[in-house]
Amino acid sequence: MRARSPASLVTGILLLAVVVSAQAPIPPEPITLANASVVDVTTGEIRRNQFVVLRDGRIASITATAPTAAAAARRLDLNGRFVVPGLIDAHVHIATPAAMRAALESGVTTVRSAGVSNFMDVGFRELVKKGHLPGPDVLAAGYHVRPQPAVEAFLDAPDLGDLLRPGLTTPDALRRFVRMQLGRGVDWIKVLATERAGTPDTDPRKQVYSESELSVIVSEAGARGVPVLAHAHGAEGALAAVRAGVRSIEHGTYLTDETLTMMVSKGTFFVPTADVVNDLSEPGGDYDNAGLQRRGQMMKPVLVETIRRARQAKVKIVTGSDTGYGPASMARVPREIAELVAAGLTPLEALQAATILNAEMLRLQAQVGQVKAGFEADLVVVDANPLERPAGLLDPLLVVSNGRVALDRLSFGR
Repeated sequence: MRARSPASLVTGILLLAVVVSAQAPIPPEPITLANASVVDVTTGEIRRNQFVVLRDGRIASITATAPTAAAAARRLDLNGRFVVPGLIDAHVHIATPAAMRAALESGVTTVRSAGVSNFMDVGFRELVKKGHLPGPDVLAAGYHVRPQPAVEAFLDAPDLGDLLRPGLTTPDALRRFVRMQLGRGVDWIKVLATERAGTPDTDPRKQVYSESELSVIVSEAGARGVPVLAHAHGAEGALAAVRAGVRSIEHGTYLTDETLTMMVSKGTFFVPTADVVNDLSEPGGDYDNAGLQRRGQMMKPVLVETIRRARQAKVKIVTGSDTGYGPASMARVPREIAELVAAGLTPLEALQAATILNAEMLRLQAQVGQVKAGFEADLVVVDANPLERPAGLLDPLLVVSNGRVALDRLSFGR
């Protein structure tokens, strides 16, 4: 049998998304989680011996009294284990169904795509929304806005072919490219304000777009109510992005105190993606290059100090893994939580970065990020108290997304 090309696979996924978008969602079965220790991520309080009822994809109730047998068809006894909200990964590059599954099984129930070809994130979003594909809920960003976008962008939008050679180097070109993406239904726009750290021939400190150019992008997206995330390692590019009004700074290795102060006043979020710098620094993983290893070893202490200063300045810090969740990937949100704790955040603050603060950045704070009645039934169950041993989040025993059990390893626990 002739193997299918990657392009045909992408087309199939997107066509399937169109078909299922007109179909009614598949309702999940009602579930009761009995004898749960529910972690309140707003206060750090732990409510023990609770019964959490999940119905129609939402948390129906949390009580100290057992519900009637008819309240939920399926009962899972947690025996005192800890329930936390589904984790949020605000910076992913997921491009396969297998990677979607890997993210979900790590305890991540919501992701924000930070760049992928062929609008696969839009297709994944629709498939998951309708219950036809296991995976986290997806906020799509389509293609990076950068001087020379991926060639695939022009294959998806051949009417922009006149921009293929000159690239996105004028205000008009930037507006046209953003409008094309908005027309494809993205939830966010991503722009490169500085060059990348993960490619040997670029310098992450180098500014890519000026403040006025970034303002064009923010204004065009904002006219449709769509926020902008800015890849920005270097000081000048990050400051320009914050001044232009982006909603989040990704990476932010060289953020200055001036920029951090401005981020607080403007409500700009910080997604440091600290764990991926470990990947740069070490052999294997998503990156495996001697030059990048040296770069990562140089950048790591700088970024740790930046996170420490950001916390002191009261910048809102949130978690992002910057991985595609592929077979070689080590980066995970619980590892990012551990990096934030190592940089000076308390375990509660680091858990909030992966839940309520991330939900706020994504404008989903009324839907996800808490174990609370009325919220989406996105939950993770672990053996250890995550406020005492955050590393226990790396070993989820139960993952529930939109009321559906995605991973059940409860029988392997104590």
